[in-house]
Amino acid sequence: MSRLVMKFGGTSVGNADAIRQVGEILQKAYTDGHEVVAVVSAMRGVTDMLINAAKAAAQGDDAAARSASTTIWERHAEAAGVLLGRTTGPDLAAIKQELSMFMHLCEAIAILGEVTPRAMDLISSLGERFSARLVASYLQTLDVPSEAVIASELIVTDECFGSANPLLDETGERTRARLLPLLEQRTLPVVTGFLAATRDGVITTLGRGGSDYTAAILGHALDADEIWIWTDVDGVLTADPRIVPNARTLSRIGYTEAAEMAYFGARVLHPKTVRPAVEKRIPVRILNTFNPTHPGTLIVPDDTVNGRAVKAVTAIRNLALVTVEGRGMLGVPGVAARVFGAAARSDVSVLMISQSSSEQSICFVVPSDASRRVVQALEQEFAHELHIGAIDRVWVQDDVVIVAVVGGGMRRTPGIASRVFGALGEKEINVVSIAQGSSEYNLSLVVEAADANDAVRAIHDAFSLGEPPRQEEPTLVVPE
Repeated sequence: MSRLVMKFGGTSVGNADAIRQVGEILQKAYTDGHEVVAVVSAMRGVTDMLINAAKAAAQGDDAAARSASTTIWERHAEAAGVLLGRTTGPDLAAIKQELSMFMHLCEAIAILGEVTPRAMDLISSLGERFSARLVASYLQTLDVPSEAVIASELIVTDECFGSANPLLDETGERTRARLLPLLEQRTLPVVTGFLAATRDGVITTLGRGGSDYTAAILGHALDADEIWIWTDVDGVLTADPRIVPNARTLSRIGYTEAAEMAYFGARVLHPKTVRPAVEKRIPVRILNTFNPTHPGTLIVPDDTVNGRAVKAVTAIRNLALVTVEGRGMLGVPGVAARVFGAAARSDVSVLMISQSSSEQSICFVVPSDASRRVVQALEQEFAHELHIGAIDRVWVQDDVVIVAVVGGGMRRTPGIASRVFGALGEKEINVVSIAQGSSEYNLSLVVEAADANDAVRAIHDAFSLGEPPRQEEPTLVVPE
């Protein structure tokens, strides 16, 4: 039998019906003989309520904390009433106690007039504590011995509050010491996602995709056979089904492909979160809590698993294209460094870069809400060059979208670019900018926002991604 780490997101534990489905999934895996560690997120929306209340308290509004506390308690008590037949007991008392602590923290924040990153980590991580206790208690009613485990007992991080980095060696020691005895006793641990702690026991959080990250960290520490990420979709799709009705679930993709797709807007694991699994080459499954018989998508080390060069088409929206151009840039060293130095000082993430071979223009894509800030920084940086005419202008094109064509087999397959641009040409879609990395895992292009959906559909059709590959992908069977 297998050792599995299963993570359930906020939608999967969002109410009593969802938690009942989670319980059935875990009960089946447990009774089938697997060693299972569950990782749970907060109920959907709870973390946002906690964060917003803390921010409101910093502005002197403590009513938001009282309202959030009441709503959060009612949601958990309602689920407990349905699942457990009670709204009292040690588990519910612990939730009430932590909500009381949350209220006291917000009162202190209101007095100070600010919420520190350290305090925000403590507040924002409370939701996972609530859901872990609720899920563990429900499993016990299903005759599955279970225990809620707070991840601060397991995962050791640095002090980078808000996006802490795990110290894997120390984490491994603590995790094995705490969880292996439970597994040996056939007890199913339900671990809080998202949160961790420093060596001194100060609560930290793991940032974006934190609960996925928790699952990968625990899988790494326990040498899991697989990590299963349960969400509300049937795995990783070839495109957004809201745009492409015939988008299909990919049965397998490679780690690098998954990272590229996540970067370019697909609903898949964030690259950071899967890194511990990659290090030990642990397969990761993406599965649907509400359609548990669907085989989902398996993420594996090999990027060429189905003989198809292109696997998916994704898009990132709400972007702007910033261009620096001028004849005086030709052959002048250091221009690119100054351009991206100015962007970095503006605290702006650059999503794509393209430069003409003549070196007379550099363009790059940034989030729309940051574009004016970047242009202002560039105009300050190149004020002299703009004054003497060495740089003609710095300008921005709003309402653009990056469309990315992703696939591990692209680097060995000639003609990919011609098929992409041929498909766009047939639909009379103008390409504003192009970029392709030397790894050739993706071909990225910029189009106007109005053309984005047509571009995604045209490329998806050009590579017949809605149809099974000629070399049929192997059917995945959930391990027994």
